[in-house]
Amino acid sequence: MRYYEQQHFIEDMSLYFEQMGLPRMAGRVLGVLLICNPPAQSLTDLCEILQASKSSISTTTRLLTEMGLIERTPSPVPRQVYFQFKPGGWVVFIRQRLKLWVSLHNIAEEGLELLHDQDPELRSRLQEAHDMFSVIEEELPTLLDRVEKKHGG
Repeated sequence: MRYYEQQHFIEDMSLYFEQMGLPRMAGRVLGVLLICNPPAQSLTDLCEILQASKSSISTTTRLLTEMGLIERTPSPVPRQVYFQFKPGGWVVFIRQRLKLWVSLHNIAEEGLELLHDQDPELRSRLQEAHDMFSVIEEELPTLLDRVEKKHGG
C-alpha cells in the first residue's frame, strides 16, 4: 500500500469518527492501527506517524481502549507502551452502542406512557423511536453473535 493511500484511509477514518461526534484523532489512531505492520505500535510510533503530541495520542488511546476498539499489548521494548486493534473490537464497540440504544428505547417507553391518553398523532414521534429501537434491541444481538462466531469470538 502506498503512503498516499494509507494517509487517505487514515483521514477517512478520522472524518467518520468526527461525524459520529468523536474526536478526529481517535479515527486517525484507529486508522493507523487497522493498517499498520507490525500490528502493534508504540505510543512514540503513533506520535511520529500522526505528527501529534504524546498527550494527544495518550488521551486518544485511553478513549479507544475504553470503547473496546484497541488494547495495550506487551512491549518488545522496555518502558514503551504498545497498542493494537483489539480482536473482536468492533463487536465490543457495537455492544456498547446497543446499551445506549436500549436506554433510549426505555426513555421512549416512558414518553409513550406520559402520552398514553393523548392523540395518536402526538404519540407518533415517540412511537417511531420506540419501534425502531425495539427492532434493534431484538435483532442486533443475534447479528453480533453471528459475527463473533465467524471470527472465533
